[in-house]
Amino acid sequence: MGPDAQAGEGAVFKSGFVTLVGRPNAGKSTLFNAVLGKKLAIVSGTPQTTRHRFRAIVNAPGYQLVLVDTPGIHKPHDALGEELNRSACKAVESVDALCFVLDATRAFGSGDQWILDATARSKAPRMLVLSKCECAGDAEQEAQVAAACAANRFDAVVALSAHTGAGIGRFVETAVSFLPEGPCWFPPDVSCDQPLEVIVAEFIREKVLASTFDEVPHAVGVQVEELSFDRRKGHCSVRATVFVERESQKGILIGHRGERIKQVGTQARLDLARFLAASVYLDLRVKLRRHWRRDASQIRRFGYGEGA
Repeated sequence: MGPDAQAGEGAVFKSGFVTLVGRPNAGKSTLFNAVLGKKLAIVSGTPQTTRHRFRAIVNAPGYQLVLVDTPGIHKPHDALGEELNRSACKAVESVDALCFVLDATRAFGSGDQWILDATARSKAPRMLVLSKCECAGDAEQEAQVAAACAANRFDAVVALSAHTGAGIGRFVETAVSFLPEGPCWFPPDVSCDQPLEVIVAEFIREKVLASTFDEVPHAVGVQVEELSFDRRKGHCSVRATVFVERESQKGILIGHRGERIKQVGTQARLDLARFLAASVYLDLRVKLRRHWRRDASQIRRFGYGEGA
């Protein structure tokens, strides 16, 4: 039974797209996962962690909310950064609501203003989402809201904590209030618009980000070469390649006697097993692909930005 049927005969059914924008590490992906109720978008402390534009589909009686997670909008330093910005700005076009996610622990600054200016052409209703409120006091939160509202108009303000779940329900209710009457854009059994290969590659990259440092996390790209899923046996087999830009980065990622890449594989396999509810065999290789972040064709091969 789909959401239309659940809503009841003759009832108004609402549907539409709501996009999250904000600085890198503002808490967009954590909020995205909290709304979906499971981990889908990867999270780390590394800037520009999000490289794909993910859509999470939330179905409930009376509505279908399509929540769009975007790469953090920033001043780019290479072709990859430019592509990610294009992807984020593209996600602002023709949406039903725009959510500006502001970290409650970081003072509103020029980076936030730059994002507001970059998305100024959008005529969609705007929601100010104050994230990480569990880490900020009332006075700090009030100052953030005041600074943001002085810089831009907002049709609603929601303070929340994706980690504790406080305010998530109100966020969803507010987002749904902006949706127009419309059809189901996705089948009711679909929770994400990205193929499984992309999700698997991102889970692997997340573990690389967590286990490396300096320039290595930014230089990493992951491609799934083979993926087979035996639903009858509940088993998934994956062969993937982790690419870096320099030989020194390759050595760091592999580690002494291959210990670091083994650790990455072990941690990724555990996450994938939970996500897929299946046993997972994961074969990881590390290869060199020089200066791939400067090459638009290479970026598209990884499926990043608008290549996703």
